[in-house]
Amino acid sequence: MAEPVSTPNPASGWIDEIFDGVRYGLEGRVLAEQTSAFQRVTIIDSQRYGKGLLLDGCWMTAERQERHYHEAIVHPALCSAASIERVLVIGGGDGGTARECLRHSGVRHLDMVEIDGLVVEWSQQYLPSIGGSAWSDPRFHLTVGDGIAWAANAPDASYDVVIVDGSDPAGPAEGLFNRAFFEQCRRILRPGGVFATQSESPEAFRQVHLDTVQLIRAVFGHADPMYGWVPMYPSGWWSWTFAAIDGRRYLQPDPSRAAAVVDGCEIWSPRWQRGAFDAIPAAIERSLRSLHSPSA
Repeated sequence: MAEPVSTPNPASGWIDEIFDGVRYGLEGRVLAEQTSAFQRVTIIDSQRYGKGLLLDGCWMTAERQERHYHEAIVHPALCSAASIERVLVIGGGDGGTARECLRHSGVRHLDMVEIDGLVVEWSQQYLPSIGGSAWSDPRFHLTVGDGIAWAANAPDASYDVVIVDGSDPAGPAEGLFNRAFFEQCRRILRPGGVFATQSESPEAFRQVHLDTVQLIRAVFGHADPMYGWVPMYPSGWWSWTFAAIDGRRYLQPDPSRAAAVVDGCEIWSPRWQRGAFDAIPAAIERSLRSLHSPSA
């Protein structure tokens, strides 16, 4: 049973995520806060980035930040898979990843599996611009449930693209960062399919980032991290990792698919993508070469 919604403080102040001795904050006010069965969900309003979402005190998204993240996790995958008829999004309760996927006309069916119904409800209520028209798109199919179980129960080769849009590897998202789950994601991909996941900050979460990339490489045979920025996240420096069954196809966007979406993008373009894959820091590249596959 969820706790009652707290009475928001109407006075402005600083709302901070505190991680590893550093504060990442916005000046604003809390609009709503409630503890669901899974986590503490907070909606804020800020002058700089508009309304935003925190889970267990960690920044997830905001109206004027979300494109940095959602365009990056979606378009390298959707512009490179052999087919994009069937897409699975695990997590993504704010709707932004689904919105970007559904900008591609080739998508015929999109399943989104989000564990916390309160995140969906409040994103629709307080952050409607992030999900946009995805919520009413007939191709969109929402399940409030466990994405790990969904992947385990899905038939072999049932999706063209699998996108894991989870929070940090703690609480309800902890199971999204282990070998058994990544193996299920590989199993349910069709030939020519592409897998994508957020893979944390190479600065604030360096070891988690390294372990995630190396683990996906062990499962798929290859994987490549792509680097960009989400200024409200710890360190501001973020990563997304892509894999495919049949080679590194995610490095080469299909020109016609890219042309169909790029004019509506704020961050992503084929040129930006090339630079983001090439922007692997020297120390990260050395570490990935020297690491053995983790056994998690």
